[in-house]
Amino acid sequence: MTRFLLRLFVKENTQPISVKTRSAIGRLSGIVGIVCNALLFAAKLAVGILSGSVSITADALNNLSDATGSVVTLVGFKLSEKPADEDHPYGHARFEYLSGLAVAALVIVIGAELGKSAIEKIIAPVPVEISWAMALVLAVSALVKLWMCHFNRQLSQCIDSSALAATAVDSRNDAVSTLAVLAAALIERYASWRVDGVMGLAVAAFILYSGWNLAKDTIGPLLGEAASPQLQKLILTVFAQQPKVLGYHDLMVHDYGPGQRFATVHVEMDKNEDTMLCHEIIDNLERECLSRHGVHLVIHFDPVVTGDPELDRLRERITSLLRKQDERISIHDFRMVEGKNHTNLIFDIALPAQLMEKKRTIKKQLDNDLAQLENKKYYTVVNFDLESFNEN
Repeated sequence: MTRFLLRLFVKENTQPISVKTRSAIGRLSGIVGIVCNALLFAAKLAVGILSGSVSITADALNNLSDATGSVVTLVGFKLSEKPADEDHPYGHARFEYLSGLAVAALVIVIGAELGKSAIEKIIAPVPVEISWAMALVLAVSALVKLWMCHFNRQLSQCIDSSALAATAVDSRNDAVSTLAVLAAALIERYASWRVDGVMGLAVAAFILYSGWNLAKDTIGPLLGEAASPQLQKLILTVFAQQPKVLGYHDLMVHDYGPGQRFATVHVEMDKNEDTMLCHEIIDNLERECLSRHGVHLVIHFDPVVTGDPELDRLRERITSLLRKQDERISIHDFRMVEGKNHTNLIFDIALPAQLMEKKRTIKKQLDNDLAQLENKKYYTVVNFDLESFNEN
């Protein structure tokens, strides 16, 4: 069914996914969500009013919030399609994240209101009347939500969309909530236990939990969270296939929304290589990263000395001494500048975030260890980086 709808509504399928294709897939998800959730809301609201069940009515309102959320998603994908302009040179792709945040806020508000109604029902319980026809409506609703979960998960995988992935999770949660509501109605009818209010409260708590997770998923990119390990690995594979690249470090990815990712990285090449050749290789790597992964990459060329036994020996010694302090520590950009009375060892140390507060202690320990092992006087000139920018 998903493939049929994609062929019907999405006219092109380019790799990497174009902004136009991404918007079309987001639009398809929004339209399907509006139609399905509107129908489910109408059916459940009728059942809830006829049976007097607060949990069924709560579930109906949850479907209404989902329909409203689908509208927001639809608008968000449409706005994210707008090209860059003078005021927004990086485009408008973050509208997709903002639409997800709006949906999360709506879900949280609905969950809070439903929780209030459920508590009132617990304090003053009212008998619930349910027929097999009403039970059938709820069962069908759960099946529809499970299909929507599968549908949105497939769409999210097509365009690597956190917004659609969250929609898929929300649909799965709705299916679980509806089944819980159905169970409460059947228990009240056949066991005479007043559990409708309790179950309604559980559904409300589930909705609030879902809304909170949705908010975290959308707030992260807006605050500037680190690039996913998968994306970093995709970028680094471009360098791994180029034999002239001896190493790479300081990879930083800036996310301005899906399809608008910019990255910078340092690549190391032999200082004796032809400068024009290195420039050509760098240009090709930047174009390849954009065409294969949709990432606008800027590469900084670091010339490195190769074949110097003394420099190699000192690099290995520094690395060994730091690894004794913590196995996760690494170095890069290692240079040696010899003077009359001492030699400067200039390099960067990559530390995990947890060790950044200990950088002075780490350098002091390194200097002490180096002084004990070397007869010659060395001064270390160190710059500290986050390990997350230097994972190879």
